[in-house]
Amino acid sequence: MALTPNPQPLTPDSHPLLVVAGLSTGYGAVQVLWGIDLEVVRGEAVALIGANGAGKTTLLRALAGLLPTWEGTIHFRGQDFSPLPPHRRVAAGVVMVPEGRQLFPGLTVRENLLMGAFGRRDDRPTIAADLERIEGLFPILRERQKQLAGYLSGGEQQQCAIGRALMSRPELLMIDELSLGLAPVIVDRLIEAIGQIHRDGLTLLIVEQDVGNALTMAERGYVIESGRLVLAGQREALLADPKVQESFIGI
Repeated sequence: MALTPNPQPLTPDSHPLLVVAGLSTGYGAVQVLWGIDLEVVRGEAVALIGANGAGKTTLLRALAGLLPTWEGTIHFRGQDFSPLPPHRRVAAGVVMVPEGRQLFPGLTVRENLLMGAFGRRDDRPTIAADLERIEGLFPILRERQKQLAGYLSGGEQQQCAIGRALMSRPELLMIDELSLGLAPVIVDRLIEAIGQIHRDGLTLLIVEQDVGNALTMAERGYVIESGRLVLAGQREALLADPKVQESFIGI
């Protein structure tokens, strides 16, 4: 089953899909990020690693348009995204699976999935075909399709949240804390599904505290500390780095 929701083929190339340059932002008068420089190439999976409170979620929220750009720029497919509101970024292909899932608890699983297609202008057969593919990726969502999302387990909610995001047909899927609060066996299943999504061609930016999980899903990563990127590299280099081993792996 292919699950490539984008109209363009997504294979790694030398042209960055996302370019973040000198990004600074925060909440109210409190600055959280300072001068973030980051790139994601079309077709690759990139991990953003850091301790709780380091600024990982803040960065994703800024990329999604949920926080303003104080300084710097965000370019996606060569377009300056910095002034765009969230709904226009989603329409352009930047979609986030938020920390804590944030489903609509009073809607059914099927209704939550269809909310991901709310802004699309496709015909019903196309949307139905995407729904079928996503329920093939996450069979439990088909079994639970009439159940209220608020009664799902944590792992089922995470699958529903990822499915809802895929229904938006993203070019860049950003996942915030995939494994948060979930049992290891459920996390393994989710990692397998994310791997399938990536093999089908989708570009990923993954936020994860667990370095092992993050770099299982990604070929490359950035390390963030206190709102600043302090390290970047390929998976093998990061796993071998003494700072990463001491701070995140416990070696």
